[in-house]
Amino acid sequence: DLQLCCPFHKESAAATIVERLKDVTTYEGQDAVFECRLSRETAQDAQWFLGDVPLQSNEMNEIRVQGTRHSLILRKVTLEDCGSVSFKVGQHSSAA
Repeated sequence: DLQLCCPFHKESAAATIVERLKDVTTYEGQDAVFECRLSRETAQDAQWFLGDVPLQSNEMNEIRVQGTRHSLILRKVTLEDCGSVSFKVGQHSSAA
């Protein structure tokens, strides 16, 4: 008898970040826009952070996903919003 063993998984490969976040400079009261692009569309949990705080889409933070492009708009930034913005998907992350 001949048996074949296939080492490949049917799961698709995890998305990676192919276009990383860039630093953004803005003035108090203006919007700050951050964008990154993934290697493929994914159902994996993607998360934006300001410092260590996970962000949710609301009246002050707009989170968009358009295909492989993920964007975060911080509305009317204040001095308290200064800090590191990061994006994480699976084991991959990018920060600005």
